[in-house]
Amino acid sequence: MAHTDSSRRQSSLRQDMRSRRRALSPAQVRAASRQIARHVLAAGRLKPGQRIAIYSARNGEVDPAPLARALLQRGCSLWLPRITSLRDARMIFAPAVQRRRINRLGIPEPDTCQRLAVHWMHIVLLPLVAFDASGNRLGQGAGFYDRALAFRLRRRNWRGPWLLGLAHRFQRCAPLRPGRYDVSLDAVATEDGLIRFPAESMR
Repeated sequence: MAHTDSSRRQSSLRQDMRSRRRALSPAQVRAASRQIARHVLAAGRLKPGQRIAIYSARNGEVDPAPLARALLQRGCSLWLPRITSLRDARMIFAPAVQRRRINRLGIPEPDTCQRLAVHWMHIVLLPLVAFDASGNRLGQGAGFYDRALAFRLRRRNWRGPWLLGLAHRFQRCAPLRPGRYDVSLDAVATEDGLIRFPAESMR
C-alpha cells in the first residue's frame, strides 16, 4: 500500500510540474536558462577539454543551450543522449555536433554511429521533473538515466561523472521516496544558484 501511495504521489507531482513548465513562456525559459548557465559557469567545476553530456530541452525544461555555447568556447566536447533500445530504456551518448534526427519519443538525437558510454563523461547535465533537498531526482519515468548511471550504485570509491540537474526553482519539492535503482544528483542549478547535496561534498 505504501508503494502504491508513493507512486500516486509521484504521478500527481509529475503532472503538476509538467503543467507548470508548459505554462512558462519562451522568454521566461530563455531568461532562466541564461541565469542558470551563469551560476554553473561560476561554480568552478567546468574545465577545458572535459566531456560534457547535455540534453535537448522540451516542454519548458531548462535549456542547456546557453551553457553549451560557453562550454564549446572553453574547449569542452558536448555529447547528447541517443536511444539504443526503447523497450529496455537504454541509451548511449554521441557527439552533439553531429547532424540530428528525431527519435521515436520526438526528441532530437545525433545521427551517427560514434558513441561513448556515460561513465566516460566528466559531467552529465540532467533534465528533471522535480528534485528534493537530498538530491533525489524525479525524472520522466522511463528510467533511461537511472539505467545508464546504475554503475554508481555499485561503486564506492569512484562514482563516475558529476551529475548536475538543471531546474527551475519551483521544481524543488517535498522529500521524494527514491526507488531501489534511482540514482541521486550531486548538485542542482536553479535561477537562485547552485545547490550541492551532502553526498557530493564527500567526493
